[in-house]
Amino acid sequence: MIMKFQAKPTEVTKIEADVLAVFAMQGKTAEDVLLSDEAKKADAGLGGMLTDVLTAEHFEAKQGSTFVFHTHGKIPAQRVLVVGLGELKTLTMVNWQATLAGVGRRAKVGASKRVAITLPSEILNIFSTQVATQGLVEGITLGTYVFNRHKSEETRKKEKIIDEVYVLTQAGKLNAAATGILRGETVSEAVVFSRDLVNEPPSITTPTHLGEVAKGLAKGVVAITCVVFGKKEMETLGMGGILGIARGSDEEPKFIKLSYKGGGRKTIALVGKGVTFDTGGLSLKPSQGLEIMKLDMAGGAAILGIFKALPILKPKVNIIGLISACENMPSGKAIKPGDVVRAMNGKTIEILNTDAEGRVVLADALSYAVEKIKPDAIIDLATLTGACIVALGEEIAGLFANDAKLAAVLKDAATASGEHVWELPLAAEYKETFKSTVADIKNISGKKYGGAISGALFLQEFVPDTIPWAHLDIAGPAFAEKDAPLTPQGGTGFGVRMLLQFLQAFV
Repeated sequence: MIMKFQAKPTEVTKIEADVLAVFAMQGKTAEDVLLSDEAKKADAGLGGMLTDVLTAEHFEAKQGSTFVFHTHGKIPAQRVLVVGLGELKTLTMVNWQATLAGVGRRAKVGASKRVAITLPSEILNIFSTQVATQGLVEGITLGTYVFNRHKSEETRKKEKIIDEVYVLTQAGKLNAAATGILRGETVSEAVVFSRDLVNEPPSITTPTHLGEVAKGLAKGVVAITCVVFGKKEMETLGMGGILGIARGSDEEPKFIKLSYKGGGRKTIALVGKGVTFDTGGLSLKPSQGLEIMKLDMAGGAAILGIFKALPILKPKVNIIGLISACENMPSGKAIKPGDVVRAMNGKTIEILNTDAEGRVVLADALSYAVEKIKPDAIIDLATLTGACIVALGEEIAGLFANDAKLAAVLKDAATASGEHVWELPLAAEYKETFKSTVADIKNISGKKYGGAISGALFLQEFVPDTIPWAHLDIAGPAFAEKDAPLTPQGGTGFGVRMLLQFLQAFV
């Protein structure tokens, strides 16, 4: 069953629910607990018992802290969940979302079917009603996400599910809250769609499957069209990069093109790496961690998720989504270290390491965007380098851009949507390390350090300076190896929220 959200007028002492969530903030010290206006109303309805218990239990209102209080029939809600917001001056969208993710998980643990959540007036001094509500919906939905479709029916039946969430706000703000709910549900559904694709076994999520999914997104939708190129079409286009990497696999590669007509004057190309399983090819990866290399199509999955949301959000911009989908496998047919391939733009690439395949398949996609689309901007997403994880950790994506304005808008979109990016330099002096003696360029620099920068510099070779371009290295945040507040273990759908936010501003 899908969780349903509904905006209701604030009636904290009258709302019937299994649990009522109210909020508290930290004062000057950790022990100084400041109840929100709505929490104070609930406390009054309980005869001051809430304050008494919180004081006796030494509750601290630090961000994400929770305390459950049974009302014993004094108000219609069966339980009150007090949730800490910490110091409001440091609260960001990602903090708000993570806090609501905790509310959702705590409600599930208590087998709560109906959850009422106050929209505190203190939060509305930071975010608008629409934005705060959207963040609330995304936090609860993404924080309680579970991928269990391959578990037994008996196991799935044991999964506790929240049926309804009531967002309690002032009567005059119900329309804004309803708009926030719609946007939050749409964005969350897109993220979940992307997560599911990444979490599926790689024998299911093949290049052919991604192509079928893309066609399904366009079916019956006037604003979206889809074309999936097979091997013969790619040969005609001269896509030697993706065809070379795909040689070792029995799965035929696919080049996916999705088009959305938003009615605006500008066109943006979104390019996604879609390596549905990456063994490293003949430059074989170690066995440790190989089982999660189904994640290497997370960039492509994010684009598919974005296109799922576009018909509802209706940004006023034309969007082309391009996904290079293939497997990177070792076999007697596989591309060999030392081989040379020719990308679609005619540039030749010496393959020195077959595990640096993502940049090679993206070379063709970027070339296609430049030659066939001629967009106003290009953004690519790729789980490109382990070096970016070393530099920025598992929760922050690396951002590289040849245009300062584009980079600034992307960073603002990341902050507003609750995702993390950090801009890294396109150090021109490193380009010398890519020179090849037998081809125009080689696919690795040969240097020990700066791998994330090197990967971005390679991609820049396929985009002219006249087109604003940004590269997002999502190798760290695309897949959670352990549970985090908004991202249970597995695919995260990183980039979907940020880019949907960005597309609303790109007009």
